[in-house]
Amino acid sequence: MAKKQKVYVLDTSVLLHDHHSLINFKKSDVAIPITVLEELDKFKVGNDIKNFAAREVIRFIDKIAGKGNLQDWIKLGHDLGKFKIVLDSSPKEINAEYIFSVGKNDHKILNSALVLKEELGSKDVILVTKDINLRIKAKALGLLSEDYETGKVDGEFLEETSYNQIENLESEVIRSIYTKESIPEDGILGDKKIANGYYILKNGKTSTLAYYNPTNDHIEKVDKPFVYGIKAKNAEQAFALHALLNNDIKLVALQGVAGTGKTLLALASALEMHNQYQQIILARPLVPLSNKEIGFLPGDANEKISPYMEPLWDNLKFIKSQFGENEKKHKAIVEMEKEGKLMITPLAFIRGRSLSNILFIIDEAQNLTPHEVKTIITRAGENTKIIFTGDVKQIDTPYLDEHSCGLSYIIEKLKNQPLFAQVKLEKGERSELANLANELL
Repeated sequence: MAKKQKVYVLDTSVLLHDHHSLINFKKSDVAIPITVLEELDKFKVGNDIKNFAAREVIRFIDKIAGKGNLQDWIKLGHDLGKFKIVLDSSPKEINAEYIFSVGKNDHKILNSALVLKEELGSKDVILVTKDINLRIKAKALGLLSEDYETGKVDGEFLEETSYNQIENLESEVIRSIYTKESIPEDGILGDKKIANGYYILKNGKTSTLAYYNPTNDHIEKVDKPFVYGIKAKNAEQAFALHALLNNDIKLVALQGVAGTGKTLLALASALEMHNQYQQIILARPLVPLSNKEIGFLPGDANEKISPYMEPLWDNLKFIKSQFGENEKKHKAIVEMEKEGKLMITPLAFIRGRSLSNILFIIDEAQNLTPHEVKTIITRAGENTKIIFTGDVKQIDTPYLDEHSCGLSYIIEKLKNQPLFAQVKLEKGERSELANLANELL
């Protein structure tokens, strides 16, 4: 029996998550409720990524509509399905506004999909939304519903360590790496060889930390250096510092739970390399508190964003505290702050800037969409290094999870690329109490 044709009804959350989503359903037809168009109109003003996405979707719909009628099915493009806008109307059988509540946009969207289902009885009508609760409501009404899967990663790597442990190597191999600091790979790593990969190489009680350099096909020794007063406390932190300080690696992803030192290591490494860049920018996305925009907070712009930026300032203060006020490195940090060579800012405040000759650290990157991280990376100019830090288990942005967030996306898609390295920090070093909370709570 032939499979039923599918018609996808897209929610606003999908269009804001990926403004290319209308053309990502291959030959299937795609529809959006008129309510979604109204919501896009509300989002079109502003400088956030969701505002950009809203404007792009509106422009795309205007382009494909031409002089046509959007109540009729219009071809999306070559080898694609058709598109239309579904007007508000009441389903004959099941009415979401009668069952849930009248006037809510989510319920109007449900009704639009239900009306389309009644009209197209021979086809499967599927509501696609990033909103879990809306998917549940749809299924409660007998309406097919699913998450937007494009850009999602399988996530198996999320449960794995970011380094490999190779045991029972010949003691001469370990001794050579330790004494010569660099030896040809020559099959030592076997099928575990990966560009910019990190390893613990062992022979009984003898071991060494190592790195595979894809440029010269060598295995190199990894040390535990002091970096602006900060020293690696475990193998993972040593690997992280190596990736951060490696000029051949232009993109680094540090993943790990709270207290593992992600941001601290990134900032200390940036300060160590400050002479190599015109500016160091440490940024993080603003995730509104209690779903309220920062405009609801009291004070001027700086006072509004201060609560969001405080964790970043705390890391900088900690590094400064490692030196006396008259020490060279303490004075260097103060001077960089005064001259604007070191900037801590919300991510939205640097949007549109050129990213040339900059060391750019993006904290809390798990709260970014795949499109947002792609936008940041594709704007990197000459002599720019980008560092993403975050914890994919602690996502505060609605409609994102550990499989669809930007941090997971780049780790999965860019692995084994010679310009990219990722390190997962698992051992907490903040305090015994923080470790206890991470393990048991």
